[in-house]
Amino acid sequence: MRKEGQKGAHLIVTPEDGIYGWRFTRETIYPFLEDIPDPNVNWIPCIDPKRFGPAPVQTRLSCMARNYSIYVAANIGDKKMCNKSDVGCPDDGQYNYNTAVVYDSNGTLVARYHKDNLFLGEVQFNAPKEPEIVTFTTPFGKFGIFICFDILFYNPAVALVVEHNVDTILFPTAWMNLLPHLTAIEFHSAWAMGMGVNLLSSNTHNTGKKMTGSGIFSPDKVVPYYYNMMNESGHLLISELYSHPRNSSTYYPVKWNQYASQIENYPSSTNVFNGFLFADEYTFTELKELHGEYSVCQNGFCCHLTYRIAEKHSDEVYVFGVFDGLHTVEGEYYLQVCTLLKCQSMDLNSCGESVETSFTRFDSFSISGNFSTSFVFPEVLLTNIHLAPDMFQVLKDGRLISKSGVSSQPLLSATLFGRWYQKDPTSK
Repeated sequence: MRKEGQKGAHLIVTPEDGIYGWRFTRETIYPFLEDIPDPNVNWIPCIDPKRFGPAPVQTRLSCMARNYSIYVAANIGDKKMCNKSDVGCPDDGQYNYNTAVVYDSNGTLVARYHKDNLFLGEVQFNAPKEPEIVTFTTPFGKFGIFICFDILFYNPAVALVVEHNVDTILFPTAWMNLLPHLTAIEFHSAWAMGMGVNLLSSNTHNTGKKMTGSGIFSPDKVVPYYYNMMNESGHLLISELYSHPRNSSTYYPVKWNQYASQIENYPSSTNVFNGFLFADEYTFTELKELHGEYSVCQNGFCCHLTYRIAEKHSDEVYVFGVFDGLHTVEGEYYLQVCTLLKCQSMDLNSCGESVETSFTRFDSFSISGNFSTSFVFPEVLLTNIHLAPDMFQVLKDGRLISKSGVSSQPLLSATLFGRWYQKDPTSK
């Protein structure tokens, strides 16, 4: 904390489960929980630590913020007692919440958020009865906060941006990387770009659980990020961002279906086949030539690709694919996805499986789709899990294109990852 303050940082975000770990049952997590009050009580735990009962973690966080004059965001556990008159009261008589807290530079509690979309295995926690929208205002912009799996759903993630106009999201996470579309740095940077906000993503580093990948992401650039599956060494990221990114001269809204919807008689592919990506059934077509144009469709949703390969590695296969449907594995959410990706092997049955390295280089590509949603997240991932912020751009008409004149690096995938929130099931 001293290092960040000395470097002029205004705010620090720590990972989900970063203080007490994550392997808990309801019983074993109990000693680590504290009663976290509503921020409206105007409380500085560093000055009045026992006002709401024992609060050693809150006190220490508050004192860190106060002593170093820096905002501190952290993930801890909140407990709220209940009784049998509450029909939702757990059998042990209390609600346990996966909670994010924020203390300002004076040590005052200014934000408390209870995670709404719990991931599989979070049996030690309860979801709040209603989704919480938590914002706070600083001299350097309006902030919102949510935790990990929340990012895939409308509430609270999209609502904070669309309905509450936040500039920056604080995002503690314990994100398990999943190729080809859901590695932490890949999806989180794409979400910041697609939503037009800064996203301060602080991920737990646990290679045994495939957890790594933090970054300071903004709509028009990736400043620093860190991804390392080779060892358990973490890394401190520091950067300066625009306080109001949507006011930047480089920001513009995108009409994601404009280009693709105007295409007439686009070359369609006859050699299509079905394959599975994270249990979702995609329609794929193989890229058999060094350059070409393809169109693949599913349920009336069509994706379009033009490309030129600069250097094709003989034992690598690339496909272009489309998915339009409800994903139902670790949660239920509706997707529309256009993707250009490398297969795991030359066997087409491996297309959609995890692959981390490639040698094939593209001179150019352009991907578009006639999306029914306005929430689309553009991803480009290079060999060995690297981002490519200087190699692509999104045009106002919805095309994801490679930048001309930029030296190509071997490509793993290029994707337009769309979320059609209106078609999500209404229940959690």
